[in-house]
Amino acid sequence: MERLDTELFLFLNGLHVDWLDPVMTFISGKITWLPFYLVLLFLVIKNYKKQSIIIIIGIVLLILCSDQVSSSIFKPLFERPRPCHNEAIKDLVYLPNGHCGGAYGFISSHACNTFALAVFITQLLKKYYSKIGWVMYIWAAMVAYSRIYMGVHYPGDVIVGSLVGILIGFLIVYGVKKTLSRCNDA
Repeated sequence: MERLDTELFLFLNGLHVDWLDPVMTFISGKITWLPFYLVLLFLVIKNYKKQSIIIIIGIVLLILCSDQVSSSIFKPLFERPRPCHNEAIKDLVYLPNGHCGGAYGFISSHACNTFALAVFITQLLKKYYSKIGWVMYIWAAMVAYSRIYMGVHYPGDVIVGSLVGILIGFLIVYGVKKTLSRCNDA
């Protein structure tokens, strides 16, 4: 399984083209998406009004959970080196910006966080915006793929990170929906 993951990584990471390097660096950036997050926040407040405070608390909890599960539980537990730190292949890894990141890469925090948020926002806003799921999941997939392109994650890191993020997203949105329901009943 690990060999297949490495071979798939080397194939995908090897598909780089010069014009795509700044695009993938941009997509992979953390600050890049701030305007997008502000639009999502606006949509939540616009549609949920006073109840949006519960959703914002849910988003904070969501990001804390997904980030901590990926960074503080999975990475130290599995200690799987990032491809760019793997002695056997590090000379074959293409790093568009020359940055490798921390020692361990399993699971991808970017994939976990973006897919958790994609599930959460989709579940809360789909009744108002029928196409929101397409936007959210395409965005999350682009960010997740960018991590392979950038040379810092194996496909397995991204896939498992995405699945963990999806699970966390559903768990947190379930709790938020229950809380909203109780507030409506009160």
